[in-house]
Amino acid sequence: MQPLKRLLRCIPLLLLANAILLCRAVGLWGAPLLLAAAAFCLVQQLRPCRADALATRRLRALRNGYELLYQFAAAFLLQCLVWAVSFAPRSLPFWLNALLSLAVLFLPLLGGLLRIFFCSAQVGLVWRALLLLLWWLPGFNIYLVLRAGSAARREYRFELAHIERNAVRASSELCKTRYPLLLVHGIFFRDWQFLDYWGRIAPALQANGARIYYGKQQSADAVSRSAQELCEQILRIVETEGCEKVNIIAHSKGGLDSRYAIARYGMDRYVASLTTVNTPHRGCNFADLLLRLMPSGLVQFIAGRYNALFRKLGDTAPDFEQGVRDLTAARCAEFNRDTPDQPGVYYQSVMSRLRGVFSTIFPMNLCYLLIRHLDGDNDGLVSVESAIWGDYRGLIEPLHGKGISHGDVVDLLRENLPGFDVREYYIRLVNDLKERGL
Repeated sequence: MQPLKRLLRCIPLLLLANAILLCRAVGLWGAPLLLAAAAFCLVQQLRPCRADALATRRLRALRNGYELLYQFAAAFLLQCLVWAVSFAPRSLPFWLNALLSLAVLFLPLLGGLLRIFFCSAQVGLVWRALLLLLWWLPGFNIYLVLRAGSAARREYRFELAHIERNAVRASSELCKTRYPLLLVHGIFFRDWQFLDYWGRIAPALQANGARIYYGKQQSADAVSRSAQELCEQILRIVETEGCEKVNIIAHSKGGLDSRYAIARYGMDRYVASLTTVNTPHRGCNFADLLLRLMPSGLVQFIAGRYNALFRKLGDTAPDFEQGVRDLTAARCAEFNRDTPDQPGVYYQSVMSRLRGVFSTIFPMNLCYLLIRHLDGDNDGLVSVESAIWGDYRGLIEPLHGKGISHGDVVDLLRENLPGFDVREYYIRLVNDLKERGL
């Protein structure tokens, strides 16, 4: 039924696009028809379709965007038939009508593109650029429009389904754990107010009752110093919330920082659980290899540039080199020997992996190959075996698709991956903590 409606909506657009030919055929009698068609097209530009009741403003605009793109695609194909039937190479009215047709058909295309460009998180930069540059190319423009429209439609349905699930289970407060959650980031990132390291995960947890705090440690530093910063944050949370403990969910190096704080700085009194996500508990042989092969001067040069940049971005005393060295296999073996699990804390770990070299982009695909050669299956930075610690909850692995990279597992790129809803995964993970009384 929906394709038929789209075709019917094309009729006023086609009438307006062929105004010159229509007026030549019926004279002034076509004027009222063209005015009605123009009014309908204006309404279509402002409100192409009716969105679902729970859709946000962004999603409504997104749906309007892909409906306008579909309208353009259908109208353009029908207009090609009109051009074929009325083709007259030496006729001035034909060419004037052709120019008018392109101008009129450009309106729904422009309206759809603007909505999708500003409202879609899943239509990538490459497809945006191709649409801007090649919208006029017959045949290929239809492919581009349908590709972008299909991506926007999938995003709309995916996001709407998530909103509907949250609405149904709002009263259940699935993520309202006994203790608040502390999300701890990995190396080379910070907790910025306007750029959440955890993507859409934190808002999804909060919508289901969770109380969220962030580690706020520096982007790169020795594990011991990052752990000290975490201690300060844990104590602030306990004082602010008036709670006894926190539940920590830590990604990558953040898991090592958290273990150090718990075991070496006495934070086991204030931590109920530690969930490590893709954490290199046994180190990264890849880090060992890089430090061994790279000249020390080059390492110091990169470290200097990195530290200078992140001081400007908010770090007080970043230490790139020490942060990387603490991720080597040798350092982690020493770390594990001196940092035993504490009996009062529940430790669990999860891990993901990629399925092949084409599952991610450069340079992570190169890292994937090197780590696979050294350590086997990995997420582009950490091997599966290195991430297993405590109660291992298993591999995060969708039934199809490219797998889950080191960044995908914390929704770093906000990408909807086939067969894996990252927000729902963390909701289940936190709900399990709630069921354990934590």
